Amino acid sequence: MAEGEALVTREEISGWGGVDPRDGTIVETRHELRGQSFAGKVLVFPGAKGSSGWSAQFHVARVMGTAPAAWLFNKMTTKIALGAVVSHAPAMTDFDRDPLEIIRTGDWVRVDADAGLVTITRKTLKSS
Repeated sequence: MAEGEALVTREEISGWGGVDPRDGTIVETRHELRGQSFAGKVLVFPGAKGSSGWSAQFHVARVMGTAPAAWLFNKMTTKIALGAVVSHAPAMTDFDRDPLEIIRTGDWVRVDADAGLVTITRKTLKSS
């Protein structure tokens, strides 16, 4: 189980050359999250793209303390499966409803992967 602020993207993430594991920042050129860090956040994304070096980047991120707190993704591949394993973070896929349609960046998300439960607390906007 893990919880944290959601970081949501509709774009697949390239691990090798797409992330900087030293600070958990997405560095992939033209990615909508370029310059944002997934460190300690619940990463919500469609899946992985790129080479088999994907898992190595997330292993280094775990060692550096910059890995996501949890992963919610739509498309299972060997890259993402191994990346989730080496990051030691809860991961879920195969949802009844698409998390990309429900969760927004900034929402607080609790992932209980053992029970198969995702709890979402909406980010509230402060009025002035």
